[in-house]
Amino acid sequence: MRKVLIFGNSGSGKSTLAKKLVNEEGLAHLDLDSLAWLSEAPPRRAPIEESRKKIIEFITSNERFVIEGCYSDLLEIAAPRANEVIFMNLSIAKCVQNAKSRPWEPHKYESKEAQDKNLEMLINWIEQYEDREDVFSYQSHLRLYENFIGKKLMYVENESHT
Repeated sequence: MRKVLIFGNSGSGKSTLAKKLVNEEGLAHLDLDSLAWLSEAPPRRAPIEESRKKIIEFITSNERFVIEGCYSDLLEIAAPRANEVIFMNLSIAKCVQNAKSRPWEPHKYESKEAQDKNLEMLINWIEQYEDREDVFSYQSHLRLYENFIGKKLMYVENESHT
């Protein structure tokens, strides 16, 4: 049974690939954005233990799944129960291009206009990927990929998986 983790920079195509797996294989889908943040302004990360409980509940409720996000700390919770990882390791330029052409994400924003207001901030975030040293960084994703025991795929182009 396929149990997949997809991770990489913002704009790398994680959600698009996850949706493709859901549609083609009927995998249950968990977007880590849906549980990583508290619903308050300004946004603040949910306590890790609260997120852990939701991840474990999702995994135990679904025999086949895809979990996607850029949160290495949350992905590490799921990694022992996964049998495959996909590292979306696209260039910064390609991630920025993808972000600029991203369709409206109604589960994250009330409107396309609200989403587009965050585009400059998102592009800055994407461009810092290789320089950051946090759980969202290239280094943390590469470490997760290298340490995973099981099937590993790394995509450097979105077309590689279509």
